[in-house]
Amino acid sequence: MTINPGDRAPDFDLPTDGGGTLSLKELSGKSVVLYFYPKDSTPGCTNEAKDFRDVHAQFTKAGAVILGASKDSVKRHDNFKAKYDLPFSLLSDEEGTLCEAYGVWILKKLYGREYMGIERATFLIDNQGVVRQVWHKVKVKGHAEEVLAAVQAL
Repeated sequence: MTINPGDRAPDFDLPTDGGGTLSLKELSGKSVVLYFYPKDSTPGCTNEAKDFRDVHAQFTKAGAVILGASKDSVKRHDNFKAKYDLPFSLLSDEEGTLCEAYGVWILKKLYGREYMGIERATFLIDNQGVVRQVWHKVKVKGHAEEVLAAVQAL
């Protein structure tokens, strides 16, 4: 499955940190930045989360909600969020349905080994539920600012 700009964003209804649940439908009328990352508390994922945290107020001012998503459990998300004071929700996709729906559960290669994992990717969804921009194979440095500029241009 590949999601492209102009496609309707696949809905979801998943557990979040703090024991809640969240669906895309609940966020109707707001822009959503949905970013996928491989694993809580790993170096790249931590830096990405901290970068989004550091510009969170600007996303809020622009009318956008940030959501992080990985296959980590709610408990791991709770610990990760508390440790780094993250002001946005983290979706727990333990079954991988969201990763599959957005096409980010991919075959990866590392040191000659192949395995399935989450591609670091970000989707900008407008207030009507339409995907406006997609970033695949994200490089963390400068990414949050690039996404913020795209949100501000909506």
